[in-house]
Amino acid sequence: MNRQIETLRKTRAFTLSVINELTVEQLNKIPEGFNNNIVWHLGHLLASKQGVCYVRSGNPVTIDEHLFNNHRPGTKPEGLVNGEEVETIKGLLISVLDQFETDYENHVFDNYTSWTTRYGVELNNIEEALDFIIYHEGLHLGYIMALKKLVNN
Repeated sequence: MNRQIETLRKTRAFTLSVINELTVEQLNKIPEGFNNNIVWHLGHLLASKQGVCYVRSGNPVTIDEHLFNNHRPGTKPEGLVNGEEVETIKGLLISVLDQFETDYENHVFDNYTSWTTRYGVELNNIEEALDFIIYHEGLHLGYIMALKKLVNN
């Protein structure tokens, strides 16, 4: 399990380094032809992991419900995210992994409910869920990198 968590930490650290120099305005910009922005993707990474890991195990989310509900699959940005909220989201990307690791060690996810993702991937336990989360984060990192090119112009 530690290898998966470390992979996720490194992926999220890289994601943060990709967007580090962007302004709050750039993070909020929705380029023509897109439905969302970079900061939404960052929040979505948080919400998705909460849903796939905590909710599917019958546990409450460990982030603010508003943040969770506004970044779930099928949502889109509902207004501008201010600088303070951006910093909160950035900080949570790393800090929630510490809580996740503790929860994993305490068997919080032992009652995982099997399900099939919209990508056709069947998840039967928390280990498979975390493998999927790593894949999912890579997908959204690609969107973030594409959006970054557009908001820098």
